[in-house]
Formats: sequence, C-alpha cells, structure tokens
Amino acid sequence: MNKLQLYFRLIRLDKPIGTVLLLWPTLIALWIASDGVPDWRLLLIFTLGTFLMRSAGCAINDYADQDIDKFVKRTAQRPITSGRISGKEAVAIALLLALLAFLLIQPLNTLTKQMSVAALILAGTYPYFKRFFAIPQAYLGIAFGFGIPMAFAAVQNQVPAVAWLLLIGNVFWTLAYDTEYAMVDRDDDLKIGIKTSAITFGRYDVAIIMLCYLLHLAILLVCGWQMGLRLWFVAGLVAAAGMACYHYTLIRNRERDPCLYAFRHNNWLGGAVFAGVALDYALR
Repeated sequence: MNKLQLYFRLIRLDKPIGTVLLLWPTLIALWIASDGVPDWRLLLIFTLGTFLMRSAGCAINDYADQDIDKFVKRTAQRPITSGRISGKEAVAIALLLALLAFLLIQPLNTLTKQMSVAALILAGTYPYFKRFFAIPQAYLGIAFGFGIPMAFAAVQNQVPAVAWLLLIGNVFWTLAYDTEYAMVDRDDDLKIGIKTSAITFGRYDVAIIMLCYLLHLAILLVCGWQMGLRLWFVAGLVAAAGMACYHYTLIRNRERDPCLYAFRHNNWLGGAVFAGVALDYALR
C-alpha cells in the first residue's frame, strides 16, 4: 500500500459514514435557516467543509489514540498504529485540512468565522475526552452538530434559539449511534481503561440508546413544528422512528456485527429526516 492510499485510510475516505452523519444535521439546519431555499454557494461550502473537518478530525483522533488503538482489534491496523505513517505526518495532514476548511469559509460573515474557531477546538479536543469523561459521546455530539449553529449564522447572521435546540437534539442522536458503535469495542475498551458511554451505561445501554432516539426525534418535532413544517416533515420523522425501532432489533443482544450495522444504518435515519424537511419546503 503506497503513501497516498495510507493517507486516504487515515482520513477515512474508505469509510464515508462519519462525513454523512455530520452532513445530515448541517443540511437540515441550512434548509430550515433559509426557509427551504439555501444558497448553492453555502450548500457547497458547508458540504466541502464538513468533509474537510471530519477528515482532519480523523487524523487527529488517530494521532491521539496511536498508543491505544493497537490494543483494539478493530483499530490495530490503522496507518499510524501500524507504523506506516508517522504521528507528525498525521498532524500535518490535519492542519492542512483544517486550513483548507478555514479558507473555504472566508466569503462568509464574521460570526460564522468566529464559530468555526469553536468548531475547530471541539474537533481537536474530542479525542482526549475519552481519557477522563465518562460519556465522551456527548461531547462528540456537540462537535458533530456544530455545523447547525454555523449554518444559521451563515444564513441569518445570528444563531436563534431553535438552532441551539437542534444542536441539543443532535447530541442525543450522536449518543444513540455512537453508543452502538462503542458497543462493538466494549470488551477491548474495558481492558485498556478507555471511557465510553457503552461502558458507563452498563446493562441499561440499549434502553438509554432508545431513549436518546426518542428525545432526538421529539426535539426535531418541536423545532420543525415551530418553523411551520408539517405533513412531509412528520412523515420523515415517522420513517426515522421506524428505523430506530429496527436498530433495537439489531442491538438488543449486544452482538458486535449487528451493533456495527445499526451504527452505519443511521445514515438512512438522518437521510429520512432531511428528506422530510426538504420535501415539506419543496411541496408547499
């Protein structure tokens, strides 16, 4: 495997699910903030920016976890952990990608630029939270959802209360799907002392995941209804709720492969919510 292929693996070009999970809430926020007609330039900037920041976050995460990943079966062969890429290379790639993302938002207003600094801090510090924070997935939810207030800032030059409420809803969604992901590595994480929600929640993990899905969808319903979204939006939420119930059938026995599949299937859950939002605006 050549260096370019290793760099692609470092920033997870072979695993786009993380980018998609970041993108859905950002697109939902863009649509709501712009009353269903987002500027194509903002759409391009936020889509590319989401990809760049997720890629930078992956590089930093692998740098921070290089001495931990070798003890986890799923991550033992990552480029840094396996010694095929140096830590300095990973940091350089992360900085380059973050710089490109910052250059991308230069045409936007000052508030959006200021918020991008907070987004960068969140992305850069998340990998270290699992060392001491019992539920690092909650912090990840803030980092993964920060495109929401940024989208409102870019469109409206302000961040209204509904944007922060949507961010809270995204924290619950992230808690749900990333706990499913953490359940895959629970045995390894217990051995090496890493803190995750799957460990913290213990035997209540499945119940809390389902509660988080419920809270996520309930908050979305409140926000959407407040913004005038009705039939198609509710249909999207109903479809998402059905998918959440399907996830229960996958995770209830806490088996590794079904839990990983449930995590990945959240792409469709997020897509259903976005489709409901976009259709509701389009078909008015």
